[in-house]
Amino acid sequence: MRAFILVLALLVTFVSRVSGLYFYLEGSDRKCFLEELPKDTLVVGFYNAEEFVTETGHFVQPDSLGVLITVEEIFDNNHRVVSQRGAASGKFTFTAADSGEHKICFQTSVGGVGWFSRTTVRMHLDLAIGETNLLSKNPHDSEKFTELVDKVQELNLRLADIKREQLFQREREEEFRDESERTNARVVRWSIIQLIVLGATCAWQLNHLRGFFVKQKLV
Repeated sequence: MRAFILVLALLVTFVSRVSGLYFYLEGSDRKCFLEELPKDTLVVGFYNAEEFVTETGHFVQPDSLGVLITVEEIFDNNHRVVSQRGAASGKFTFTAADSGEHKICFQTSVGGVGWFSRTTVRMHLDLAIGETNLLSKNPHDSEKFTELVDKVQELNLRLADIKREQLFQREREEEFRDESERTNARVVRWSIIQLIVLGATCAWQLNHLRGFFVKQKLV
């Protein structure tokens, strides 16, 4: 339970790395980015693709526009961990299973031409590495995250109370142990003094009795 609390606390206090950019794809071209990720790092990405219309000279987002997102672990023989086909805008999420370089790739398809179109597509990408603060774009996810933060803070307060109580009990235990050791030392010291006094008294009495018997000529 304590480890779970610490993990949640680290999740709340960890400062994420956020990057926003846009790039262009020509037809079925595949655009990839390399990211060096530590183990158990959460990556959340929001993308938005727009097709260039030659007749109007503007970028639009038709319903026929699709996006293929793949994530591969370069350090593990390009093992693919994400393969997601979606609409022109959306979100993808994954967690790095191991530390190393990850290749995040995007490819688009347009209408019936599919993955072999030569249409120019502009892709907007917001990438958050380390935390889910971009979830604020989704109010439902933001509410969940806020609730999680509140619970973590409450657990942190309870943990602090438990630590203070443990520290207080430890201090009382140390005081009791020190007092017991001092009491035992006094008992031993007084026992030794009593034995010395008793021995001296016995020796004096024996010497006195021997003198008395000699004086009375009994020995």
